Amino acid sequence: MIAELQWADLPRSMTVAEYLAWEAAQPTKHEYLNGVAYGMAGGTLAHNDLALNLYSLLRSRVRDRGCRVNVADAKVRVSAAGPYFYPDLVVSCDDRDLRAIDVISYPQLIVEVLSPSTAAFDRGDKFRYYRRIPTLTEYLLIDAEKVGIDRYAKTSGGKWELTTYPDDVADQDSPYLVLSGLDFACPLALIYDGVNLAREKNENAG
Repeated sequence: MIAELQWADLPRSMTVAEYLAWEAAQPTKHEYLNGVAYGMAGGTLAHNDLALNLYSLLRSRVRDRGCRVNVADAKVRVSAAGPYFYPDLVVSCDDRDLRAIDVISYPQLIVEVLSPSTAAFDRGDKFRYYRRIPTLTEYLLIDAEKVGIDRYAKTSGGKWELTTYPDDVADQDSPYLVLSGLDFACPLALIYDGVNLAREKNENAG
């Protein structure tokens, strides 16, 4: 998530090299876009729980396939010139990323957990930047206020197709999320297991 600019701590413009050197010494994470570093805002407990649930479900599957999965602290590079983002979860199956130390450059799956302050950016401009990554084949947006996931999948023709869970699946009583690029499927209920959703809580209180 991108927070408001921290101008007291940042120069107003940085080269990529300046950003990478500066951020490596910071106690908190900063994303980099159009020459500017943006401080990362803290997420809710639901946000954190959703990312960790999916990480737990994916970890053994992707490791068996020779891939790696990282959460939160893994920086993703769109290109050498930027932007640099911190998605909530990223999977890479590229040998170059398996040896990487500082940044993921060839992701196959990127996941963002939505919050009210960042949802429009995650759906819009951020996804447009992510689509520039040639290796990316699937992009997930997970709703942290209600049960719902948008999955964008890149077709063989280079187009991106949207599947909305649970709305676009046949069995809405027991919907499964499918990540075809990783040969992975799991019930939505497991992703939302133990997660206290803010919208449901507010509706029940009303």
